[in-house]
Amino acid sequence: MERKLALRRKDRNSRLNNSKTDEGIRSSLLSFLREFPTLLATAFIIALLIRWLVVQSFYIPSQSMEPTLSPGDRILVNKFIYRFTSPKPGDIVVFALPQQDNRDFIKRIVACEGDTVAIKNGKLYVNGKLNDSYPVIPEDYSNMAEQKVKNNHVFVMGDNRPNSVDSRYIGQIPERNIIGKAFIVFWPLDRIKIIN
Repeated sequence: MERKLALRRKDRNSRLNNSKTDEGIRSSLLSFLREFPTLLATAFIIALLIRWLVVQSFYIPSQSMEPTLSPGDRILVNKFIYRFTSPKPGDIVVFALPQQDNRDFIKRIVACEGDTVAIKNGKLYVNGKLNDSYPVIPEDYSNMAEQKVKNNHVFVMGDNRPNSVDSRYIGQIPERNIIGKAFIVFWPLDRIKIIN
């Protein structure tokens, strides 16, 4: 008899523990469901801040930057670097042009404020000296009279100059229009690389 009573007590305690466990699970689930919208909103806000202030991805639509960047490449752009340093020749930058419906362009900076730029038979001259540090496309025989880069502006060109709409056609770019500096190709996988 005592044994039956002990078993009943044990069974009753087991059921009580199970109901407490069920209540704990329900309570945890309800707590999670109440906190989930806040968690989602926080993650969304952090993602927006990162995209707005730190890094953004861009798609390369044309061959104007070949061979450095190819159509279909996806790149990441460092949006805060020019808060700590000035743009310099060789940087590949994304910029917006208000006169082009704020379309984004990607080009290489070839000259900064105070520099002079000229193109003779497709060859780039900066400050009167031949600049051969960028890719040269053999079919480029273009010419451009020397011009001085204005204060707080940069002169940009595509690496594939015969197929590039750049400062020769759209003018010098105000530094305030620069969105950021391209630093990595992350897609397609077989083209992943650091951009120099």
